[in-house]
Amino acid sequence: MSPERQTAIGIGYMVMAAAVFGVMDALVKWLAAIYPTPQIMFCRSFFAFPPILFMLWRNGGGLASLRTSRLPDHGVRSIYGCLAMLCFFYSYRTLPLADVTAISFSAPIFVAVLSVWLLREKVGLHRWSAILVGFVGMLVILRPGQGEGGIPIASLIVVLATFFYSMALIQIRKLTATESSVTTAFYFTGFCTIYTGLAMPWFWVAPTLGDWPLLIGVGLLGGLAQLFMTRAFSLAAASIVAPFDYTHLLWSVLLGWYLFGDFPDMWTWAGSAIVIASGLYILYRETVRKRVVPATAWSE
Repeated sequence: MSPERQTAIGIGYMVMAAAVFGVMDALVKWLAAIYPTPQIMFCRSFFAFPPILFMLWRNGGGLASLRTSRLPDHGVRSIYGCLAMLCFFYSYRTLPLADVTAISFSAPIFVAVLSVWLLREKVGLHRWSAILVGFVGMLVILRPGQGEGGIPIASLIVVLATFFYSMALIQIRKLTATESSVTTAFYFTGFCTIYTGLAMPWFWVAPTLGDWPLLIGVGLLGGLAQLFMTRAFSLAAASIVAPFDYTHLLWSVLLGWYLFGDFPDMWTWAGSAIVIASGLYILYRETVRKRVVPATAWSE
């Protein structure tokens, strides 16, 4: 296979991953009106195992590839990932899909800031400028002072979710020295299934016969999206395929409008453009400095 064709296929996998995550988000929002967030999280984790096990089989390592001496580090990464998922899924109850997605795109900005203190990385003037611009974009989306009572609590929860997701990415950076992306995804899924499973006696609501396929679908789609994303990063450079993750916003807009009647206003569009531009520039600078880590264990 020629390098050009391989890159094109990698881009295709990333676009498919973004689309599948978009559909999963829409299912979560639909179910959030009926079922508790921890129950949806449990289904998202438990039913994601078939695609992840397929990834293990396809990579040829089998269960032997899951051996690790860094189980506590996987546990910490999973705590941050589960907290991010909890906040993201909860915010879908009241916020449009596009708003949640747009705010979540500020994750590279948080990672760049956190890496200074947690990874002792040096951030130059170029990236600090991009970080500042990115936060301005996030404020445009949040529009503090435009409504009664300032920024809605639900929007602040998305910001908190993005912070937790960024902390998970920092942990992934530490893990990539010895762990594969499939191994990291497996342990995150396993730990999150355990964490949420322990809460089920207090949160479980018996699903209707018609809702079972939707709850199972949330997990299968989440695992499938992880599979697509992992494949994308294995075929092409992160600096090439990662920007196509931003197509997730298009699916959030289309599905949010079609299913829930939500359509972003001009402030969300403007803020999203600023945040995306900032994230792309940070990605470019990270690539130049060879610090890009594929986020193949996304916490949704």
